[in-house]
Amino acid sequence: MSRLPHQEVKAGQTAILRRNCTRNMEQADLVVIGTGFNGLVMVKTYLDVNPKAKVIALESAHSVGGVWSEERMYPGLRTNNLYGTLEYSDYPMDEITFGVEAGKFMPGPAIHKYLRSYAEEFDIHRRIRFGAWVQTVERKSSEAWLIHYSQSHSRSVNGAGGATDNDVDQAQKQILTKKIVISTGLTSEPFIPHIPGSDTFNAPLFHAKYLLDNFGDSSSFSPAISKPVIYGSAKSAYDAAYAYSSHGISVDWIIRESGHGPVWMAPIYVTPLKKRLDHLVGVRFLTWFSPCVWGAYDGFGSLRRFFHNTTIGRWIVDRFWEILAGDVIALNGFDKHPETKKLKPWMPAFWIASGLSILNYPEDIYEYVRNGTIKVHVADIDHLSERQVHLSNGDILKADILVCSTGWKHRPSIKFLPEGTDRSLGLPHTTAEKKELDPLIQKADNYILENYPRLQNQPAKNKNYKTPTSSTVSDDNDPYNLDQPFRLYRFMVPPAYINDRSIGYTGMMLSLHTCICAQAQALWLTAYFGGALSPNALSAPDPNGINISKSSIRPASADSFDQETISWQTTLHSQFGRWRYPAGHGKRFPDMAFDAIPYVDMLLRDLGLQWRRKLKQGGWGRWWKEVFWPYGPGDYVGLVDEWRIARGM
Repeated sequence: MSRLPHQEVKAGQTAILRRNCTRNMEQADLVVIGTGFNGLVMVKTYLDVNPKAKVIALESAHSVGGVWSEERMYPGLRTNNLYGTLEYSDYPMDEITFGVEAGKFMPGPAIHKYLRSYAEEFDIHRRIRFGAWVQTVERKSSEAWLIHYSQSHSRSVNGAGGATDNDVDQAQKQILTKKIVISTGLTSEPFIPHIPGSDTFNAPLFHAKYLLDNFGDSSSFSPAISKPVIYGSAKSAYDAAYAYSSHGISVDWIIRESGHGPVWMAPIYVTPLKKRLDHLVGVRFLTWFSPCVWGAYDGFGSLRRFFHNTTIGRWIVDRFWEILAGDVIALNGFDKHPETKKLKPWMPAFWIASGLSILNYPEDIYEYVRNGTIKVHVADIDHLSERQVHLSNGDILKADILVCSTGWKHRPSIKFLPEGTDRSLGLPHTTAEKKELDPLIQKADNYILENYPRLQNQPAKNKNYKTPTSSTVSDDNDPYNLDQPFRLYRFMVPPAYINDRSIGYTGMMLSLHTCICAQAQALWLTAYFGGALSPNALSAPDPNGINISKSSIRPASADSFDQETISWQTTLHSQFGRWRYPAGHGKRFPDMAFDAIPYVDMLLRDLGLQWRRKLKQGGWGRWWKEVFWPYGPGDYVGLVDEWRIARGM
């Protein structure tokens, strides 16, 4: 195994380090950074297995929830999931307590209340340091990570009317921890592109993350705020447009002519059979219609081979996606009105993942487009002047406020030390020089295109596409400047640190199966940290990607992972997204739709657990349910207990 890119600290030095730090810093067995769905279940799972461990969670906000924190609740915010699909398996969300209803989308405040209740119920809340902004994480030894963070107990709002994440009365603190998990997710730090003239705009200009601070409730509107302009084509742009228009405020909505076009938005019930979209992505039978390099972990490799390696199979797959896309376009009536036609997606649905979002509004947002309350402009912003937005087509929009729904800086804002360790930590980075393609990447690309011929015919790119630049000078986290994606084994562990068992990431992916994936990742990392996930236990695809063979993992010893094998699987899985979802986020991080259930299968197989969960239910129809019934949180009840019993704990 190659040497880690940091200065090794010997056992004696580690002991001295620990003695010297006892006066000025906390010590912990595990620190989890972030308390959204992923961070909370990571803390709980680790404590379930290690009840005596000292676990600390650091949260930059002043409440739990991440995306669903109290600070990010704006009027009308709802989930993309109907009741019953966004909850932990071991903590069902009841209708009375949380104010939710069967068959309806869940209000944002209900999700925040649920997560707060979860943290209190399982004794997580007292372990959280709120208002804690992690500044640096430094590798001190094979058994120690030093975390520097600032903490405050109050929140500020900037002069432009947008909330900032810079709190006042900050105190500098440190923690020395044996293990660390980064659970900050992919939607924590906003990306705002450079817009000429921003300094002369003289009106609030902020990211959609801060909509609450600039929106208020329905009674806060005044004539002074009557001309909001929204910039961007993501789901958050839809949300912002609906938030204003549903309160009687006319909206100008700008979609970049030089971008990727509007996001796919589907009604919750789709296909001629009127099935729930959030259920369809969890049906095993339908997952076979999506090429997936880890798909064979579901044990149906021969069927997957038929659908993706034969001419008739690929024809069937293409028809499925045509029906799905055609149904969405027809139901939304994009082609029935010149204004709604501007919101018709430019890229085929096959090439996106989490970008296939759901219309979760109480009223028809397209009616606001048809009646002129929402005015859509397909153009670039040329520049800004005082309370005016100048478009590339010559139009000038008056604006009291500019909401940027322009995406996120997906890489954590934490600075890792020593300098230059980003690549070894599996983080997105920019190659210093444009060299020849890495042989391992080239090998992965060839493997993917050979085994999934459909991916050879990539969608046509927008001929007018222009790469946005960050509004921040010398922005190291500019997602458009990072040419390498997350490179994490199982999307959790940096290959260079695989044998340390001291660092992991959770939630560095997007999927409709948030809770299912979060639970599986938390248990996998807990087992891995404790040395209970041995190299010999891991499953891996055979050379043709169809069958599963445990022998393809070649441990260097009984307790260590083979670096070459781990690096290959990491590269193969992370490179796959570039080819599968070029119209989504695949080239930056795992972006999943029909790929999430097979991903969970892979983790459960690693753990030695039953991955075909519906077969556990018994009965004559269990195979029918396994193949044709949707998977949900209820199918994964008792995962931790199952694993502990199997381990004799």
